[in-house]
Amino acid sequence: MPRAGLSQQSVLDAALAVVDEAGAAGLTLAAVAARTGVAVPSLYKHVDGLPALRRKATVAVLDEFTAYVTAAVLGHSGPTALARFLYAYREFSRTYPGRYQLTVPADDLGDPAVAEAGRRAVGVAFAVLEGAGITGEDAVHATRCLRAAVHGFVMLEISGGFGLPESIDESFERLVGMLVASVFPDSAPH
Repeated sequence: MPRAGLSQQSVLDAALAVVDEAGAAGLTLAAVAARTGVAVPSLYKHVDGLPALRRKATVAVLDEFTAYVTAAVLGHSGPTALARFLYAYREFSRTYPGRYQLTVPADDLGDPAVAEAGRRAVGVAFAVLEGAGITGEDAVHATRCLRAAVHGFVMLEISGGFGLPESIDESFERLVGMLVASVFPDSAPH
C-alpha cells in the first residue's frame, strides 16, 4: 500500500529538490527516499526506478525551461525577442543550476516524452528565429549555434570558470550583442 501523502508528483518534487541541492549527478533513489522519509523500495510504488524518475524530472525541467523562456519572449519579436530569450536562458541556468544540467538529456533522447519536451523547448527558439526569416534546416543550425554559445557561457559561469575581474554581465551582454547581430544583421547599430 502506498504511503499516505506520497504520490508520483511528490516523488518527482522530491527528485527536483535533490537536483536543486546536489545537481543532476546527485539524483539517486536513496536521496529521494531520504527526502521523502521512506525506504527506497517504497518509491517503486510511484516510479519505475531511477531511469524512469530521471526521465520524468528531465521532462518537467524542460517544460519549466520552455515556460521560462516563453514568458520572456511573449509579446516581443525580432532582435528584442532573441535578446530576451538569451537572457532568460542564462537566468534560468543561474537560478536553477542543478535543474539546468537536466536540460542536456543525452541519455534520454530516445524516450518519446523527453524528445517531445525537447521539441517544445526548441520550438521557442524556432519561433524567435522565424522573425528573422530563418526556418527549416537553417533554424536547426542557428538554434544549435545559439545554444552552444549560451550553454558554453553559462556552464563556465555556474562552474566558476570566469576568473578574470572584468564584469561577467558585461561579457554576456557582448555575447548577446554578437548573437543578435548575427541573426538580425540589419538591426545592429552603425
